[in-house]
Parts: sequence; structure tokens; C-alpha cells
Amino acid sequence: MANKKDFVIHPQTIILYLVLGGISMLFLGFTAAYMYNRVQFGLTSVALPNLFYFNTLLLIMCSYLFSRTKRAYLNDDTSLYQKLLWATLACTLVFLILQVLAWLQLKSMNSDLIEGNMTTYLYALSGLHFAHVIAGIPFLCYFIYVAHYRMKEPVSVLIYFTDPDKKRSLDLLSTYWHYLDFLWIFLVLFFLLNYLI
Repeated sequence: MANKKDFVIHPQTIILYLVLGGISMLFLGFTAAYMYNRVQFGLTSVALPNLFYFNTLLLIMCSYLFSRTKRAYLNDDTSLYQKLLWATLACTLVFLILQVLAWLQLKSMNSDLIEGNMTTYLYALSGLHFAHVIAGIPFLCYFIYVAHYRMKEPVSVLIYFTDPDKKRSLDLLSTYWHYLDFLWIFLVLFFLLNYLI
């Protein structure tokens, strides 16, 4: 049986990139269908509610916080690491709440929504993104749990910060988080450019 250290690329890394590849194909498929329907049937583009733009800034803040979290981990700064994990979670939850409000704003902007309207694509794509953000929260909560309940004395802190498995897991979660933020920015720019052109 192969030792973990024998892998050139760890299986968890391969799995994450396969998942991200699948998510990318899903979103590219939906955006291509949106463009096809818009051009083929001459449908009107969707105007984004203002909260979508604010949520973009919020997700950029989440990425920044997670970058600082990784830095705090590498610097063995337990207190800052714990605070930044909580801040990232709080920022993510605010995003989810505001996204629900953004959908309500979108509904009020499109009260005459009919079947086949391009707004359906916006609901579907932002809803898929919403679901993938929720899927990442349990992993973030696990890191928070470990940071608070298993890092109490100097020995456990030392073990935690020097464990290569923990570092890899944090790197993978960070990659997933940044990917979701990039995906959201792509979606907002996609709908904005379609509306302006």
C-alpha cells in the first residue's frame, strides 16, 4: 500500500480540481445556453439588482479574509487565525442572507416574469453558486471547531501548525473559496456585459 508521501499530487487535490472542473463545465453550459437563447430568440437581457454588485464586494472581502487566514496559519498566529476564520464565516453568512434579499429585489424588478424569460437563468446560476457556497460552510466550520477546541495548549498548537495534512486541507479549502469568489465575479460581469451590449 502506497504511503501518502509517495503521491506526486495528493488524491484530495486531484478530487478538488475534478470537482472544480465539473462546476466550471456546469456554469459554462448555463451561460452558453443563456447566450444562445438571447441571440436565437432576440430576448431581452437581465438587469442585475444592486445587491448583486454589493455581494461581489462582500465576496472579494471573503477572499481577502481567507488570504489573511492562510498567512496567520503560516505565521503560527493562533489568535489571529481563529479570529479570521470566524470573520470569513460571518462574511459568508452575510453574503447568503443578502443574496436571498437580492432575489427578492430581482423578483420585484421582474413582477411580470413569464416562462422562458432570461431572468430564469439568473436565478438558476446564482442559485447554483449559492448552493456551492453552502456546501463549503461545513468545512469552514470544521476548521473553526479545530482552531478553538483542539488548539488550547502550546503542544496542540505546535502539532496543528506543523501538520502537513492540516496545511494541505487549508490550502484546498482556500482554493475552493477563491474559486467560488472568482466564479461569482465572472457571473456578475457576464450578466452586466450582456445587459450593456
